[in-house]
Amino acid sequence: MREIATLGDVETGIGELIAREPRFEIFVAETGTPPLRRAEGGFAGLVHIITEQQVSLASAAAIWGRMQDLLQPMTSEHLRSLDDDALRAPGLSAPKIRTIRALCEAVTSGNLAINALPEMTDEDVFDALTAVKGIGPWTAEIYLLSCLGRTDIWPAGDLALQVAAEAAFALNARPDAKAMHALAEPWRPWRAIAARVLWSYYRVIKGMPAA
Repeated sequence: MREIATLGDVETGIGELIAREPRFEIFVAETGTPPLRRAEGGFAGLVHIITEQQVSLASAAAIWGRMQDLLQPMTSEHLRSLDDDALRAPGLSAPKIRTIRALCEAVTSGNLAINALPEMTDEDVFDALTAVKGIGPWTAEIYLLSCLGRTDIWPAGDLALQVAAEAAFALNARPDAKAMHALAEPWRPWRAIAARVLWSYYRVIKGMPAA
């Protein structure tokens, strides 16, 4: 299966995307080539994404930095052995602690074969991850996009993507997940490239520095 592994792959995908939706050429002219957005996979990579759920980028980075200091080694066996106070110390909320505990149980029991995910289809990875209590569609989709580099992942419920799409396509209102899926359907199989471009466009319209 095709993987977005280098900036060259991003540039190839942009060309393919522009062929499907020419307006992306205008967006890329404003944003520049978007970053690769690849991240560590495996157990630690999934825990990192869980820490990013529903918090600002700055808060997520701060919590993850403290976790790196306080919770090593970042393995399912080690985190499973820690009490709630130890997991709260870096700033993890109670729902995130519950999700991480469910993930530890799934990995150590073998119910989630996390090392086999790179060889699985998008659909099977999504189903395997969302079967873990507390892991929802956004977390599974971000893992597929950033950790596995899949080309056609579209996190339609992502707020920043919705805001960027509203501005980029001059929509009358911020699109919900259903509308986002409909909007992106013609961009297959390069929706993950569209997500990268629109995340970069979001930073532009919000006056944020490039990622």
